[in-house]
Amino acid sequence: MPAKPNPIVSYLTVSDGAAAIAFYKKAFGAKEVARHKAEDGKRLMHAEVVFNGHSVYLCDDFPEWTGGRTPEKFGGSAVTIHLNLPAPKDVDAWMKRAEKAGGKVTMPAADQFWGDRYGKLTDPFGHDWGFGSPLPKPKKAAKKAPAQKAKAKKR
Repeated sequence: MPAKPNPIVSYLTVSDGAAAIAFYKKAFGAKEVARHKAEDGKRLMHAEVVFNGHSVYLCDDFPEWTGGRTPEKFGGSAVTIHLNLPAPKDVDAWMKRAEKAGGKVTMPAADQFWGDRYGKLTDPFGHDWGFGSPLPKPKKAAKKAPAQKAKAKKR
């Protein structure tokens, strides 16, 4: 089943496309949609996985064409792929599953000042992932009815 159409799709370059797909399946519950091997029969020219309702594309590195474009070659990633999750508890669950599959937590999940539960993880291929969900809004104290206010003043 194809993912929802999205005008922007993350396209990851990795050092081992087959291993990356296996990791994303285990870590994020991804479903593989497509896998196209390069002419060498080993590397992936293009692949698509779907998780959290959207596609992520990936390919193996082709240094003979690009000079090498993986986060490992750059010494890390300048981009964080952010996953908006339905509930704060999902942040912890997704991060725990991804860590168990081989990801490295770089920012443990915590309630943040901006009103989200948020944490970060780096996958085994050097890509950074953020996980977030809005925290429930604090309930406002109920206003006292005018009759209750009058009784409170008399006491």
